[in-house]
Amino acid sequence: MEASVACTVLLVDDHPAVLQGLAALLASSGLPPPLQASTMEEARAIARETEIDLAVIDLSLERGDGLDLVPDLAGRGARVIVYSMFEDARTIRRSLQYGVLGYVTKRDDPACLLEAVDRVRRGETYLSARAAGALREADGATQGKELSERERQVLALMGQGESNIGIAATLGISVRTVETYYARISEKLDLPLSVRDLRKYAIRHFHE
Repeated sequence: MEASVACTVLLVDDHPAVLQGLAALLASSGLPPPLQASTMEEARAIARETEIDLAVIDLSLERGDGLDLVPDLAGRGARVIVYSMFEDARTIRRSLQYGVLGYVTKRDDPACLLEAVDRVRRGETYLSARAAGALREADGATQGKELSERERQVLALMGQGESNIGIAATLGISVRTVETYYARISEKLDLPLSVRDLRKYAIRHFHE
């Protein structure tokens, strides 16, 4: 790690022992003492007052979802790494969609976090072995779960900006049935069960 290059790091975790441990780990690599926050409010206040180069955040904070910090931090030029207990593919994909550049689980070897810091500081992306394995396993599990013709039609209409009512009218089905298709599609594609995320996927892959 190029410790000689100045780097202001922000750690966000609501467990004091974790913050202390992470600070010591980063110090062992030659980085300057990191800034620390235990809440989203503290993290935002620090980011407003200080130019953050790199942020290492937990997702499960006492008063909010750590991912909600990503747009704020990234918008101010910070590169974000998630350091979390969550190892499921859906959470990892959601984090990457939010703009996170690195993902390390709390069961990974501490050296993985140092590697993530080094790689992300250089503008690269990094997934720990556990995170990458979770994505591979999920991809393998969804193989063979092909979308039906009707499901593809629903996604195509979503990609064209149609509302639930518009999709229902076009396909001659009820709005409730459209919502059922959303749930089936999200499960097959291993996407978050939200219309917003599904519509983003439809625009990227099914817009004509």
